[in-house]
Amino acid sequence: MKPLEGIAIVEFAGLAPAPFAAMMLADHGARVVRIERKGQGHPIPADKDILRRGRAEILELDLKDPADLARVRALAAQADGLIEGFRPGVMERLGLGPDDVRPLNPRLVYGRMTGWGQDGPLAPAAGHDIGYIAVAGNLHGYGRADGPPTPPVNAVGDFGGGGMLLAFGMLAGILSARATGRGCVIDAAMVDGAALLNAQTFSLLAAGMWQDRRGANLLDGGAAFYDSYACADGKWIAVGAIEPHFFAVLKDRLGLASGQWDPGLRDELASVFRRHPRDHWTALLEGTDACAAPVLSLVEAPEHPHNRARGTFAPFHHVHQPNPAPRFEDL
Repeated sequence: MKPLEGIAIVEFAGLAPAPFAAMMLADHGARVVRIERKGQGHPIPADKDILRRGRAEILELDLKDPADLARVRALAAQADGLIEGFRPGVMERLGLGPDDVRPLNPRLVYGRMTGWGQDGPLAPAAGHDIGYIAVAGNLHGYGRADGPPTPPVNAVGDFGGGGMLLAFGMLAGILSARATGRGCVIDAAMVDGAALLNAQTFSLLAAGMWQDRRGANLLDGGAAFYDSYACADGKWIAVGAIEPHFFAVLKDRLGLASGQWDPGLRDELASVFRRHPRDHWTALLEGTDACAAPVLSLVEAPEHPHNRARGTFAPFHHVHQPNPAPRFEDL
């Protein structure tokens, strides 16, 4: 039995973060019915879209058709939760806003996924991950000190600050509804979620342990012992030897002359790693307390022995897909 069996979710098809939240819930046993607009195309072929996996049913409906609208209302009347990812006001214009459907089901948890939130001066505006993390303060810290801010694909806004937090909010709301009999509306804004992901960085800033600029800090490439280095074959190795006793292992394995905080450490590490291919350094360092790992591509990662042993990835249309996480070992 999966942990979320018995939970029913109605999902309105949208872009990345809302489907990701629905996928997470489906991965762990929720029965998710996905509503797609009739005739709507898919930017990724439907049978190759990992974010659509696990749905109990996928319905193509015309929400301007009274019969289809009535069908959606009937689903919402029996569901624990509803997920939508449109701009504020869209669901209300369809007659499916919270005030329209919650009278049918007072226990319904209504999850709203947007970039800017349901209110505030930017709420009606269009946007994408890069803009949300820019305003939240995240993007300012990503990239090299001498270069422009570099977007970390759309992992921070869409998925970390968006979909994951919506999934968390849905479960929190459902637990509350089961205890009280009253549902709620979840206002999941990616700008809020991205800011939350920076909680530790704001803590370090407040403590005077973080400089408000790129590439000048412990975890952003400012420290030579926490960075990535090119190898002889053009591939890369990541080093994260923060603690002195871990750095001591790295120093011993590589035969370094520099100390952990010496100004010349970065140049020495760069010179050492350029002497041999990445696999040489992987064999020497991986699995030790040197805290170093090969930087793997999307194609390489599923074939890594640790990922293969854990089943972190599964075959999917001649490529791979990440398996559900986290794991529940006693269920």
